[in-house]
Amino acid sequence: MSGGAPATGSVIVAGGGPVGAATALSLAKLGCTVTLVDRQRPLPGPAAFGMDVRNVALSPRSAALLQQVEAWPSHAAAYKKMRVWEERGTSYLEFDATSVGRSELGWLVEVAPLLERLWQALEAQPNVCLVFGSAVDVVPTATEVTLFIDDEGKITELQAQLLIASDGANSAVRQALNVPIRNWQTGQMAVTTVVRTEQPHDDTAWQRFLLDGPLALLPSINPHLCSIVWSQSEAQAQARMALGDADFCTLLTRVSEGCLGQIQEAAPRQAFALNQQLAATANPHQRVLLLGDALRVVHPLAGLGVNLGFEDLQELLLVVAQDADFNVPGQWDKFARQRLLRSEIMLRSLKGLKELYGNDNPWVGWLRNAGVGWFGRRQWLQRKAIEEATGLRNLSS
Repeated sequence: MSGGAPATGSVIVAGGGPVGAATALSLAKLGCTVTLVDRQRPLPGPAAFGMDVRNVALSPRSAALLQQVEAWPSHAAAYKKMRVWEERGTSYLEFDATSVGRSELGWLVEVAPLLERLWQALEAQPNVCLVFGSAVDVVPTATEVTLFIDDEGKITELQAQLLIASDGANSAVRQALNVPIRNWQTGQMAVTTVVRTEQPHDDTAWQRFLLDGPLALLPSINPHLCSIVWSQSEAQAQARMALGDADFCTLLTRVSEGCLGQIQEAAPRQAFALNQQLAATANPHQRVLLLGDALRVVHPLAGLGVNLGFEDLQELLLVVAQDADFNVPGQWDKFARQRLLRSEIMLRSLKGLKELYGNDNPWVGWLRNAGVGWFGRRQWLQRKAIEEATGLRNLSS
């Protein structure tokens, strides 16, 4: 696909991760001609205990989107409850799916099986063309956009009516267009791994707010395996990465207050810096949109990252369903305003939550604990919180 005029309803999607792949599939099912660009077909990630160490928490709304494009993976662990407590508190919160009339709050999905299912669907979709290479430049005009791809030194030009960048936090498309970004340095790192626990996780997501950052134990299909996401200061992360496996398991058992008994075994650990960022706009040109991490990166505190990306896609599809030729002036103005506002709200909310639980002032701790107790006694308020967090209010069902 090089040169020539764009086809009616033609789209280039840069980035073949979960959000980009789902975007290409969704638009193709609407009848658009889609070219998906990525460096290569997704490769298997690090694995331990028979599962991918990487995983994402999917809301019911995100699950509905993947089911619509027939890309729901077989490796999906439903969690029915969530228990939240803190290091210096005596109260706790427990969210239960039954309180909103559901059998689950969401799913923990391994990334490798999810990507495999998405790409299988892409390869079977006649309206999708897969192109491998790295984006090196973007030239938009009033009538089309050209993406320049470098594949081992060979430059290819791709034209379409719309370019959608879902190529991650370091988006090459965003950088080529010189879109400004704001960064929020958290001073934290996330230590991630998979652990084997003495007691079954009971289809529950466990999260304890420590003064140095939240620790999450997320259930898998295996009742005795949990994924760990532990946010903490950079100094603590480096020290804990250096621990031997036995000492690390002992530490995890202690800081999780033995909620699942002894942590018996841990897979190799990984650590990565936690920074938040937001692009200046979701629509830097009439012919270009930013979705997912290309638009914003959030702290993993609430597992919102990929769900916000799928939410971007769902809002985009509402616009496309009205007019898919992408030639309407100002077509994306409302979409861009709403996605930027939504991003701002989530980034500030997560920052505030982190600061609230990281404050070691005794009076703040007392007020925080009292507030948790008050919230926990009001089931109607918990139902509202669950509906908002899972996107249930937005589900047509």
